Amino acid sequence: MSQPARQDDFDQDSPQRGWASASSSKKSRTRRNVMGVGIDPLTMDQTVDKLKGLMTDGGHHNHLSINAAKIVSAKENPAKQHEFNAADVVSADGQSVVWAAKLLGRPVPERVAGIDLMNRLVDLSAEEGQRIYLLGARPEVLDAVAEDFTRRGANVVGRHDGYWRQAGKTDEDVAREIGHLSVDILFVAVPSPMKEDFIYGQRERMAVGVCVGVGGSFDVVAGETKRAPELVQRLGMEWAFRLALEPKRMFKRYAVGNTKFLWYLVKDRAAKGRNSTEPAVQQSSVAHEPSPDHAERDDPKSGS
Repeated sequence: MSQPARQDDFDQDSPQRGWASASSSKKSRTRRNVMGVGIDPLTMDQTVDKLKGLMTDGGHHNHLSINAAKIVSAKENPAKQHEFNAADVVSADGQSVVWAAKLLGRPVPERVAGIDLMNRLVDLSAEEGQRIYLLGARPEVLDAVAEDFTRRGANVVGRHDGYWRQAGKTDEDVAREIGHLSVDILFVAVPSPMKEDFIYGQRERMAVGVCVGVGGSFDVVAGETKRAPELVQRLGMEWAFRLALEPKRMFKRYAVGNTKFLWYLVKDRAAKGRNSTEPAVQQSSVAHEPSPDHAERDDPKSGS
């Protein structure tokens, strides 16, 4: 697992004193502290390049997509904040997070949507042969995703639906199965917080190059869920589109969660005005036990 950040992991010369990834020997960029979570200021292309490099360094890494819901979770649960900050690469997956970073004076270059990143990594596998494992979703959805990725030329070496616990398997059982396959890219499509807890709890056992949580993106690929039109995506209103499609399931996440997000943002903006330096974001090496499988599924594009 990644080790806690040291003092020299921070950019002393920049007013944007964010957390620099301790998993890399060359810390050319510092993380932006956005409401307590460190976000890497990387474009989509840079994120793909970074993950590609991590797949070949012999370590076991993970990528984390941060949206408004996860920011709220980190604010309300210090253990989750530590867990999120232990990720090797953290992207702003949600236009509201990009806007919040800019408002706080800690900008990130662009949104890196989880489903778009997944598709870029599928294309990478098609070009270079990286070994992909698919974990999560219903069996029929998983079959459709595997067929789609294989048709696109990706090297899919294994898959398992997201209901292993109901079938009597433990997280360790699934992790060991994955660990036997020399996987470069693991896509995990189970609900939060189960997704993050599984990755943090099992990534050493799985020995995967890069674990990537993809929320409900498998459902989009399989045609089970619609993604918002491109214009709506650019306006940062995907959350409203999802809320309109599934008001009962999404009301708490978006109507309530986004209100909390705005409240915490206002508080952090006020605190920033009282402080001249940005508080450091510490990295945690502690993995937590997987949470019960009853949490809400992530939005496929996490555009809250």
